[in-house]
Amino acid sequence: MNSIIAEMTSDIIRRAGDARRFLIAIAGPPGSGKSTLADELRASLKARGERAEVLPMDGFHMDDSVLIDRGLLARKGAPETFDVRAFLDIIRAVRPADQEVLVPVFDRSRELAIASARVVLPEHRFIIVEGNYLLLDQGKWAELEGMFDYSVMLAPPVPVLEKRLLERWLGYGLAEDVARAKAHGNDLPNGRLVLECRRHANVTIDNA
Repeated sequence: MNSIIAEMTSDIIRRAGDARRFLIAIAGPPGSGKSTLADELRASLKARGERAEVLPMDGFHMDDSVLIDRGLLARKGAPETFDVRAFLDIIRAVRPADQEVLVPVFDRSRELAIASARVVLPEHRFIIVEGNYLLLDQGKWAELEGMFDYSVMLAPPVPVLEKRLLERWLGYGLAEDVARAKAHGNDLPNGRLVLECRRHANVTIDNA
């Protein structure tokens, strides 16, 4: 993976040229390694003397109280359980690099989004946006088409995703049957949607 990130970094810097702001999308199913790749890419860009920040899509989860009212709590993480309008607004606000933009961050240990938890500054030339549905070609998510300058799709095999998702939920102290129910009842169906209904990416990594 280190060589892939190094090549990706060089390609991104070359494509960015003298652009003041360059948006990178890292998309993929739950458990595909988006957050890890985003952090590693940010570190690689910084090592090359660039200013970069990560903007996570997960900060736009609807609150559990809203999901309960809508009968969607069991589907938390599905496309319809995010505040897509607010996410689109933030991406549009970040695009010009002409203002400070505060963005929310999701705390998975507490299952809630924390408002204004990260700052995107005008000096951050590279914004790495990571999330499941950045390349989804359905619903309001399709409005993201054309907003990114560079895109990466992580697409590991489903058995790899299943193993990672089980480990994730077990790591949060859930019983094995509950962890399996979450993985098979919600995460994996969402992951298949991401893989089957995606727009083209500049780079696709299927062995992450």
